[in-house]
Amino acid sequence: MQIEQIEVTVPTPDGQMPAFLAKPVGGDRHPAILLLMESFGLTSHIHEIAIRLANEGYVVLAPDLYYRQLLHNKFGYDEVEQAMAMMWNLDFGQPMEEDIRAALNYLKSCSQVYPERIGVTGFCLGGGLTFFTACKFSGVIAAAAPFYGMVLDEWIDAIPNITVPMYLFFGGIDLFIPLERIQQIESRFQELDKEYTLKIYPEADHGFFYHERSSYNRVAAEDSWQQLTRFLRQHLLLG
Repeated sequence: MQIEQIEVTVPTPDGQMPAFLAKPVGGDRHPAILLLMESFGLTSHIHEIAIRLANEGYVVLAPDLYYRQLLHNKFGYDEVEQAMAMMWNLDFGQPMEEDIRAALNYLKSCSQVYPERIGVTGFCLGGGLTFFTACKFSGVIAAAAPFYGMVLDEWIDAIPNITVPMYLFFGGIDLFIPLERIQQIESRFQELDKEYTLKIYPEADHGFFYHERSSYNRVAAEDSWQQLTRFLRQHLLLG
């Protein structure tokens, strides 16, 4: 499949948010995916994932959520402290909600997109924000699949608002997300009878998906990609 790659801007209440758009070439309509970046920023890794997803038949938008600090907002995987500092500098209240709403509205307005078939996925910071998006925008999206996302207490409190199917991926030896936290999340999904799948890879650490990270776990990365694409196909392509 031939994929078009475009740098675009998404209008938000706080200004223009740069984003990477990957989509199949041609005039046909497709489901869409909002791809939310890691704490390291809108890196080449996120571009690669966007292209992989576009090759599966989706229009994929990856916004730069650090756009308020455009000059120094991308980090190498050896710059964990700097990336974490940038991440925790984000306002996870109204500004984040407005940024994600703007990205979703951008996708819905694309002529190549089926507006009722938008999914969300993301990694690390983006995994947490995928969870956030499911809490805030279940009426807009059709499915959500967070990878090793740190979930804030208030987002757990908001689980009753989630009305879309979810697939949650975690590493069993992830020091950022202890098993007790994962169990707390799953217990709330079970109590509320939500539609979800939660998969823990026992030998996988945080960031297991990307081959350039020291925490890369090939088995977990390959299996989770298969599970992700099957889940998206079920709820976006075939839904």
